[in-house]
Amino acid sequence: MLLGKIIGKTSTQRFEFQVENETRKFEYCKVKHSAYPDVLCQIIELEKTSHHVIAKCIIIGYKDDQGRIAQIRIPFDIDSEVIKAPEEFIKEIITTEAKSRSLNAFLGHLDGSAIPVYLDLNKLLTKHIAVLAKSGSGKSYSVGVLLEEMIERKVPMLIIDPHGEYSTLKETNTNKQDVLRLEKMGLKPRNYAARIEEYGDPQIKQDIKPILLNERLTTEELIQILPTKLSNAQMALIYAAIKDIKDLNIDTLLQELHKIDNHLKWNLINVVEYLKSMNIFSTDPTPFNELIQPGKCSIINLKGIAPEVQEIIVYKLLKDLFQERKKEKIPPFFAVIEEAHNFVPEKGFSEAKSAHVLKTIASEGRKFGLGLCIISQRPAIVQKTVLSQCTTQIILKLTNPNDLKAVATSVEGITMETETEIKNLQIGTALVTGVVDMPLFVNIRPRKTQHGGTAV
Repeated sequence: MLLGKIIGKTSTQRFEFQVENETRKFEYCKVKHSAYPDVLCQIIELEKTSHHVIAKCIIIGYKDDQGRIAQIRIPFDIDSEVIKAPEEFIKEIITTEAKSRSLNAFLGHLDGSAIPVYLDLNKLLTKHIAVLAKSGSGKSYSVGVLLEEMIERKVPMLIIDPHGEYSTLKETNTNKQDVLRLEKMGLKPRNYAARIEEYGDPQIKQDIKPILLNERLTTEELIQILPTKLSNAQMALIYAAIKDIKDLNIDTLLQELHKIDNHLKWNLINVVEYLKSMNIFSTDPTPFNELIQPGKCSIINLKGIAPEVQEIIVYKLLKDLFQERKKEKIPPFFAVIEEAHNFVPEKGFSEAKSAHVLKTIASEGRKFGLGLCIISQRPAIVQKTVLSQCTTQIILKLTNPNDLKAVATSVEGITMETETEIKNLQIGTALVTGVVDMPLFVNIRPRKTQHGGTAV
């Protein structure tokens, strides 16, 4: 169907055409070029006057001989016809599928079409992903869809869940509208209770296993997890106490501190005893090969646990698991960090004991088969070095100017128009970048499992 003809000035990146037939924002269109194969373009804005409607378009590109999206280097001719792009042509240019169907994670459909959008898990799991959105925009729901796809493909996963939102992956979605929409897509509601093990504090949630950390500590770990800042004098006391300890743990540290003849030791003893009272360190810690194994998803449910204790758990657990992965004692796995701004905050906003290990995993993890998913409702206060390592982003509605600025500076391919659209996204629609060469607007599919992030 003819949409209109190109008018005014054209460049190698954008053009305008006068609309002759019904046209919608973000619709894909096709334009013939004298020097290239048919070129895919997208309408990014429509402007109406009393006489006519003008559509503003960006040029996505064409498929070159090697199957890659290439950019035109010669502008379109004035009066070139703009045609509504057939779905097959869009699929040909925008290919998100992996070569192996078993590695395709079905995220949803391209906005305004029935074209499915897949994430190639082979690429996703060897790199990192960020899911960013304001509260209530469908962030946890979108992550739930992604996790369902990974669990079905038996990807070993560890989910850090501060609010207990992901327990519902063990429950089947019973929402009638969701069930009908899933059926139209050839999918069925289901649950993954058989593949999920939940850990946390059994006194807060009864049907979960306790998460116990290895009490054996290095000097660096001990200094890192102490829940207070130490003065130079206190640091000297700590080093004096541990210099003769061969098997460093909280109990042996307390024994050596009591032996020291210095009144400054009592504050330190109180701090170490508080650490011991957390009851998260054990001589019989949760086995690493139980937490990470093929076909299993482990949820670390931190709901009800004090923030400073959450930081210690995330720090020690991820540090130990990363070391085990480096030694290839556990399989490659995917770590999902919900509320990442609490665990790896930008410098100047706050400090977190877990920040250093997450920064290390973001920069080195992919070399050792450790993928990372960062989820946050405040991208402005997540460490920029970590965000910039995430090559795939799923961005839902954001309105805070600082958050928008953080996304624009850390995500490739974000234009001014796209940045504006992020503020106007509907709940359930996400901007997906890094999957192909240009950002895609995707309507997230319904979940097969219950959604656990709804407000009370």
